[in-house]
Amino acid sequence: MKACGLVVEYNPFHNGHLHHLNEAKRLSGADCIIAVMSGSFLQRGEPAVIDKFHRTRAALLSGADLILELPFPYAVQSSELFAKGAVQTLHAAGADSLCFGSESGHTEGFIQAYTIRKEKAVLYQEVFREQLNTGLSFPEANRKAYEAIGLAQGVVDFSKPNNILGYSYVREILDNALPMRPFTIPRTKSGYHDKEITGSIASATSIREKLLTSGMLTAEINQAIPEATVHELQHYKETAGLWHGWEPYFQLLQYKILTAEPETLKRFHGVEEGLEHRIIQTARKADSMDTWLRLIKTKRYTWTRIQRTFVHILAGTTKTAMDELRRNAGVSYIRVLGMNRTGRMYLNKTKKNIDVPLLTRIHEMDDPVLRLEQNASRAYYSILEAGKRLRFFEQELKGPVIIE
Repeated sequence: MKACGLVVEYNPFHNGHLHHLNEAKRLSGADCIIAVMSGSFLQRGEPAVIDKFHRTRAALLSGADLILELPFPYAVQSSELFAKGAVQTLHAAGADSLCFGSESGHTEGFIQAYTIRKEKAVLYQEVFREQLNTGLSFPEANRKAYEAIGLAQGVVDFSKPNNILGYSYVREILDNALPMRPFTIPRTKSGYHDKEITGSIASATSIREKLLTSGMLTAEINQAIPEATVHELQHYKETAGLWHGWEPYFQLLQYKILTAEPETLKRFHGVEEGLEHRIIQTARKADSMDTWLRLIKTKRYTWTRIQRTFVHILAGTTKTAMDELRRNAGVSYIRVLGMNRTGRMYLNKTKKNIDVPLLTRIHEMDDPVLRLEQNASRAYYSILEAGKRLRFFEQELKGPVIIE
């Protein structure tokens, strides 16, 4: 069976994702669509609006065949490490191809950009380091370095977020000579950061914002998401009592910061260059998560970087743990979050060729990455009432979501 991989967050699964899924099937000719999906926390450092299992069910009911978890240490990272975890998970699962959405919409441009950057790697690194030393943020220094080697507005526009991610996927495939063909499709109608719903295709950002501000599913939201997502959003809200945003975590995180010494904070991944002092100082003044983020934010410390750092403090991710992860060439396991009949058939046919443990429950092996995953899940559910918190975490110990 041929399998095409998708790298997703499905936060939540919407009509644009449905279009991507259907186009991936068409372009790749795959028998099975495998989605590697972020779990409790996401790439830009935000909690998922509903938990991984409700998002898995919505995706399976909408046409995905197999949902694998992108391990937490890879999920809440900049594009390079995010792409490494996702692509290596798909490779370990035997995916023949990878289809991603981009503002470019042309695979050839990404391959050409890869060749140019490889040829001019020394110049790229020199400019990148120089720009970081001037106080620019990582994304802005990256953009300046791309400009210096002629890639900013060239074959691929590296000011666009999905182009950056797409390039990272292609680079991971080509750097490691993986037997995986990349495809890309153009994003349709809405932009990644668009905050308004203007029709049946809308950004996940706009849908989340409307959900969290209105506190309910409205006709405006429902037009942009499949029926399965409507049901899963409703069910999670009814059983958990909320949809997740950053604000409910404010008091817990503030307490954790204000009772920690600077040296303790420095141990956590993302706390660099004296950031621990700024976090502590602003924690004493903030009265909400939004206020706190605005107090910390500077040209150097972007909103996304701060959110990622907060996630790693909340989940207890240390620099030591992340350094070990970077030394690993691939992933140490594959965790199955859900599957339909096609996904189960695919696993039955390919599992003898999978070289890493294939897990259906989080406690099936002792692994440092799995321990970080459990920490992240506990942090995610920490804002729920005690009884609900325990019931939701128990799902981590059960088998995957099965759709017959």
